[in-house]
Amino acid sequence: MRIDKMLSNLGYGSRKDVKKLLKDGVVEVNEKKVKDAKQHVDPEKDTVTVNGEIVEYKEFIYLMLNKPQGVISATEDIEHETVLDLLEMEDLVFSPFPVGRLDKDTEGLLLLTNDGQLAHRLLSPKKHVPKTYFAVINSEVTDEDVDAFKKGVILDDGYHTKPGDLKIIKSGLTSDIELTIMEGKFHQVKRMFEAVGKRVIYLQRISMGPLKLDESLELGEYRELTDGEITELIEYEVK
Repeated sequence: MRIDKMLSNLGYGSRKDVKKLLKDGVVEVNEKKVKDAKQHVDPEKDTVTVNGEIVEYKEFIYLMLNKPQGVISATEDIEHETVLDLLEMEDLVFSPFPVGRLDKDTEGLLLLTNDGQLAHRLLSPKKHVPKTYFAVINSEVTDEDVDAFKKGVILDDGYHTKPGDLKIIKSGLTSDIELTIMEGKFHQVKRMFEAVGKRVIYLQRISMGPLKLDESLELGEYRELTDGEITELIEYEVK
């Protein structure tokens, strides 16, 4: 790939900014100064430095975000803050997008990447990728609810959901639960509880496939996935 395109993609500025870096003689390929913006480099084999610092090239970026309430799972919106507004410019240059959606008032795990093939496979209905949520419910959740979710419930539009694995953590005037579902219908967790006469008052996604929310991430914080997490995701989606 052209040296100017590579450096621009990695956040070293516009093509014009990169040409200035080249002109200033601060870019080297394999310890030789490069001033021609059209020169091609192999990111896998060539050693590229800017001001003496090695440039690490990567094609894809994989980010785990702990999404806060009030932020929407979109790449742009005129009225509301989006998950991309939470990212640093050095990560935005890769043009990541959210894999799936979390409601505006839902917190928790959201994967952002520019790997379209991986995103498509994780979201494909045929793959049945499990998603687990922690929720607080406005009333007592019972074993009858567990059995109902096991069979699937009828949503307000007549859709019969696939079975859900409901676990009761605490039951009382309000209840804490974990629910694992294989689908991603609009407001599905909330609508499943509405189907049994109950209401979700807090919702957080804690896992998606093999990926689990890093509990050390504060709301609004994110980090790159580890090599192990990336490998797990890639291997998982071909099962």
